[in-house]
Amino acid sequence: MQELAQYIDSINAFDSSAQEMAKIRWDKIAKPLNSLGKLEKAVSQMAGIFGKDDFDIDKKALVVMCADNGVVEEGVTQTGQEVTAIVAENFLDEASCAAIMCKQTKTTIRPIDIGMAVDTPRVEKKKIAYGTKNFAKEPAMTRQQAADAIKTGINIVKEMKEQGYKILATGEMGIGNTTTSSAVCAVMLEKDVEEVTGRGAGLSTEGLNKKISVIKNAIEKYKPDKNDIVDVISKVGGFDIAGLTGLFLGGAIYHIPIVIDGFISAVSALLAVSACPKVSDYILASHVSKEPAGHMVLDALQKSAFLTCDMCLGEGTGAVALFPLLDMAMAIYKGMGTFEENDIEIYVPLD
Repeated sequence: MQELAQYIDSINAFDSSAQEMAKIRWDKIAKPLNSLGKLEKAVSQMAGIFGKDDFDIDKKALVVMCADNGVVEEGVTQTGQEVTAIVAENFLDEASCAAIMCKQTKTTIRPIDIGMAVDTPRVEKKKIAYGTKNFAKEPAMTRQQAADAIKTGINIVKEMKEQGYKILATGEMGIGNTTTSSAVCAVMLEKDVEEVTGRGAGLSTEGLNKKISVIKNAIEKYKPDKNDIVDVISKVGGFDIAGLTGLFLGGAIYHIPIVIDGFISAVSALLAVSACPKVSDYILASHVSKEPAGHMVLDALQKSAFLTCDMCLGEGTGAVALFPLLDMAMAIYKGMGTFEENDIEIYVPLD
């Protein structure tokens, strides 16, 4: 626990002067001022993250946290948790949506077994435990397990930076994790459970009502403290959420942009920013999840997403979908001529 606190204390504000230098560079490019909108802001933000206005994001990766959730025993999902391991292996065979999108965008995919209920032949093991406990009956995990899972995410960012990766997308795989993320969301945003809980992968109305009831009872029973993210995760979270929280913290510690995927990923970002508000500057939001609270979490994070595609698949699909846009923005930022080079009178801001 002390080590985790030291990690968080080490986070510094990003380089606003580098961000401003990138903005000045954009304003010199021979096009109308601010005409690429969020794309210009994203590039300038990444300059602040890297601490320089001359950078690239050529080497990309998607990190997928895979874990099982004991609460599936309560019938809150359409499928059994055996699906988690199947899909986790499929990531390595280009047999999942996220894996196919990674191939298309030249993105490395790295699935991590941070808490699956079984071992699989090829998925990288950083397992905290064989799934969480059923939080309808007992807390999902111990505080130490929650802290260990967060630190695992932080350390993965360090490893990825050492391997030369410049930007990371976040993904998850775990049957039952819209239940855990809805529980965490309700606590962190102080919202009614009914308001933030959706059908996940396709629950019936009866199943949705059961899901809401299980979450409400757990929150009432354990009273998670929103000011203590380890407490929240340990009581009603999951190992995937904890690991993703670590990824967002790691981005701020090691100065790498981290891209939010959908609802589960955004909830994890919310936990990280709650632990250290400076983390927000290191995060990009890819899309607005179709889950009921998708927009609520982004609003709480004060993040404006790039895409609205009604996606709710998870796995990192929304985050990876952002990469081609960022690549195009970077190509213009680094390759397009300036007003001076084109002998055009420079644009100036008008009243």
